[in-house]
Amino acid sequence: MFSPRDSSKSDYISLNIHDNASFARGTSRSLWRQWNQLSRFQRNILYFAILSVLLLIFYLLPNETKGGTSDNEVDYSNVEIIQETAKYEKAVEEVVVDNEEQGAGPGEVIEEPEFQPEINQVDDDQIGEPPQPKPNILKFNGPQNSRQQAVVAAFKHSWDGYKKYAWGHDNVKPMSKRYHEWFGLGLTIVDSLDTMYIMGLNDEFTRARKWVEDSLVFTMNRDVNLFEVTIRVLGGLLAAYHLSGDILFLNKAMDLGDRMMPAFSTRSGVPYSDVNLGTRSAHSPKWGPDSSTSEVTSIQLEFRDLSRSTGQPKFEAAAAKVSEHVHKLEKYDGLVPIFINANTGLFREYATITLGARGDSYYEYLLKQWLQTGKTVDYLRNDYLYGITGTQKHLVKYTAVNKYLFIAELVGANKEIRPKMDHLTCYLGGTLALGAHHGLPTEHNTLAEEIVKTCYQTYATQPTFLAPEITYFNIQKVEGENQMDMYVKTNDAHNLLRPEFIESLFYMWYFTGNKTYQDWGWRIFQAFENYTRVEDGYTSIEN
Repeated sequence: MFSPRDSSKSDYISLNIHDNASFARGTSRSLWRQWNQLSRFQRNILYFAILSVLLLIFYLLPNETKGGTSDNEVDYSNVEIIQETAKYEKAVEEVVVDNEEQGAGPGEVIEEPEFQPEINQVDDDQIGEPPQPKPNILKFNGPQNSRQQAVVAAFKHSWDGYKKYAWGHDNVKPMSKRYHEWFGLGLTIVDSLDTMYIMGLNDEFTRARKWVEDSLVFTMNRDVNLFEVTIRVLGGLLAAYHLSGDILFLNKAMDLGDRMMPAFSTRSGVPYSDVNLGTRSAHSPKWGPDSSTSEVTSIQLEFRDLSRSTGQPKFEAAAAKVSEHVHKLEKYDGLVPIFINANTGLFREYATITLGARGDSYYEYLLKQWLQTGKTVDYLRNDYLYGITGTQKHLVKYTAVNKYLFIAELVGANKEIRPKMDHLTCYLGGTLALGAHHGLPTEHNTLAEEIVKTCYQTYATQPTFLAPEITYFNIQKVEGENQMDMYVKTNDAHNLLRPEFIESLFYMWYFTGNKTYQDWGWRIFQAFENYTRVEDGYTSIEN
């Protein structure tokens, strides 16, 4: 069917049906014309007939030439030939169809692409070939100075309380000495795997690994939040795999990823917020028809990494489709409302615009996805820059007294300014510094420094040196009053031990070398030790 090639240069399987057959050039051209006159259906029938003859020949040939095999022996050569024949037939059909689509005429053969057999299936109900283990690539030596030793000791204190009262459950309640079950997935264990590995807590890591191997299953008939399970469990398993090279974690991650895929089975591709891992069904949250914008756009790093680690494209494809969909939606100078409908794929009209709760990590993941893809997906970078420009235009505000920069919110149809900032927004300083480090506008460094300074003040201005969940800001100067830059409402006067600002401090120190950011982090750590440490762990605090 194809022009003959030098067998020494072939990168495909050559099948000689008639070893002694010889055809004149004119006859070959005539046959080619007749072949092209056949319909694709007729050609498929001929393919099947030829394949059947080949299988019969190869089945009978060993008995005739080798005297056959004994009843207790299995001839595996036929299996390999059948597999390779099937691959070849598929490649042949693809090339013939490609020739037709490109208008190949009689006697013309378009160069076939190099044939590579498929390794993994991407169907939802198939796992594909199991991933291969990789060697350990990172080694850590444990704490190297007094501050690191204090942090490791704090972790062990919390871990001991969890082991004592909540082992195998999601969280420990250190005040009541009980456990709390959120999803029933041992969240504390899985989410702590990478931390223990980095800290050099080998005994703790080994015990946690044993629990993952023996007890972590995803067959319970229970709804879980797609976003929370992705960042905590899927992310925890993938991090443990990359640090340790232990394929157990990747296999568990692959099982979990498969069970979360039904969340993407919506008309728009925007995932439902809730998914049942046991029944593999998904739905909108109980409180309404919409998903949080930050949640559906902050699962892409983990799903893409799962695809890259397993060789199964379906995870990345489903998650990337969400980013591509949101990319096409109309925005307010790059800013997005905090709710999106999974079925219509549209933002909720007049929903709040904020870089805090339900909006925050949309912007963070745009940048980190761009970096994860090797800076090759331009729309991710562009949407991130568009969002930061919109932030500078509409959300950056200053306090009346000391001119502290903060990130406000827009509410309602008229986009009215609300001068409040969630602690969650304190991620932004580190994200801006990360982007500037990778070639984005250097002015982002200045914005990062200002945001980090303000976030630090939300800690430093409190008697406990711990920031509230939400801070409000005075932006109008009132003459004759002893005015404060910041104030806290009663309902917001609590600290939930959130990590966003500490991450930003790490980035700022890492990229600038300025140890002030380390000292700020150490001061906050001491406040956590002084006010949130209890007998069996650490607890959130009220006013």
